[in-house]
Amino acid sequence: MPSRKVIEYLDSEGVKYVSVKHSPAYTAQEVAASAHIPGKELAKTIMVKLDSTMAMVILPASFHVDFGRLKDVAGVGEVELASEAEFRDLFPGSEVGAMAPFGNLYGMDVYVAVPLTEDEEIAFNAGSHTELIRLAYADFERLVKPVVGDFAVKE
Repeated sequence: MPSRKVIEYLDSEGVKYVSVKHSPAYTAQEVAASAHIPGKELAKTIMVKLDSTMAMVILPASFHVDFGRLKDVAGVGEVELASEAEFRDLFPGSEVGAMAPFGNLYGMDVYVAVPLTEDEEIAFNAGSHTELIRLAYADFERLVKPVVGDFAVKE
């Protein structure tokens, strides 16, 4: 089941979205295949520390983060991948690794890779390894106000 916090937020903002159930999947590429969504349209959330401050990096499932370029986009001195132990308690109501890309709901910055902005819709885990939410990218951008940058590299 999607995170109650995310669903309530989308509903309160009048956002139209679709919930997509799929068989259990744990990697972004598995989720994309299971839900029959192109990897470029499935947004995966990567937790990072930017100068020791937790942040979300959102990019297509078929891409990976270039940490050097992210460092430049974020204007920080150090970027490192956060461990599960460091973020598991930050998203109540979400399964570990299935948090929705709404860092604004949790007091953290969100960085979105340019390729995600090129499609009309995006889909993402919303607190569960068996359900996605799909909505217009314009609505996501309006709500989250992410920093958009060129830090994603095709796998």
